[in-house]
Amino acid sequence: MKRPIIVGLIGAGSVARVFHIPVIQSVPGLRLKTVVDRHGDRTYGPGVAVVRDADTFLQDDEIDLVVVATPNTSHYDLARQSLLANKHVVVEKPFTTTSEQARQLIELAHQQKRILSVHQNRRWDGDFLTVRKVLEGKMLGRLVEYESHFDRFRNALRPGSWREESGEGTGILFDLGSHLIDQAQVLFGLPRMITADIRIQRDNGKADDNFEVILDYNQLKVTLKAGVLVREPGPRFILHGTEGSFVKYGLDPQEEALKRGLTPLEPNWGQEPKVLWGKLNTQLGDLHVDGQIETVAGCYQAFYQNMAGAIMGQQELAVKPEQALNTIRIIELAFQSNEQKRTLPFS
Repeated sequence: MKRPIIVGLIGAGSVARVFHIPVIQSVPGLRLKTVVDRHGDRTYGPGVAVVRDADTFLQDDEIDLVVVATPNTSHYDLARQSLLANKHVVVEKPFTTTSEQARQLIELAHQQKRILSVHQNRRWDGDFLTVRKVLEGKMLGRLVEYESHFDRFRNALRPGSWREESGEGTGILFDLGSHLIDQAQVLFGLPRMITADIRIQRDNGKADDNFEVILDYNQLKVTLKAGVLVREPGPRFILHGTEGSFVKYGLDPQEEALKRGLTPLEPNWGQEPKVLWGKLNTQLGDLHVDGQIETVAGCYQAFYQNMAGAIMGQQELAVKPEQALNTIRIIELAFQSNEQKRTLPFS
């Protein structure tokens, strides 16, 4: 029997505790050995050691895979140190705060012959998996418009939150935008042109908390939007094509389940109630179809299952670092577009 892939996690914030630890611990073939927690005041399950600094941690030859789940500005340095220590690396999104940093990490991973990926777990949201199937099945004819929202209502600033401070890598475009841009890349590849409107809408806000990014794919218009002053939620996805439309409300249930302490080992994990299934109104041959489509069950554990398979040489890596670099480049161009008030080519 092969030994499991030994995992070390740098970071002990909510992202590490909610999105990484319970998912890693649910995947056969992975074993979480160590967590770097600078406070050292929590436990993370049987057999999981806690250390306070990454330097000692990276000297552990038994650790195969390092997960970097720390504030955005530290991603580059910690991923670089981990690669130099001959570890495979998963970096929490966003990959880095600049595309140049991303290029350097990709080059280093090639030099070290180590696998580098970015935690774009929302490729395995159930609603997104459903959208992929709708498009793969050509249920809407030729797609002409795709709109994706990630809206919340949080009208008060969170004291002490680095994401809401001004500075490099903060704000909602880096946070939620990296998910929406990655999903668009998966479906459509790289855009031809980028137009963005990025705002601070809350009183006393310091970091962007609202954006609209339009990606031009010639005959296809892709609109990505997020805001934190949306008390009455609109659709999560709106797709229009030459034969019909698909509209989907509600957010994937996995995040809330993880926050409640549930894990992917629960029965019926990632399944969505019928009331949130998407609405399809289209023409399929001689049939007019107007009804709901059952949402595919979400599967966040698939990210780490794929990572394990890639490390063992059994699967192609799903979230390639080059895609994550392109996401950062699109974010950079979006900020530039907003500042210059013009449309920019992807380059």
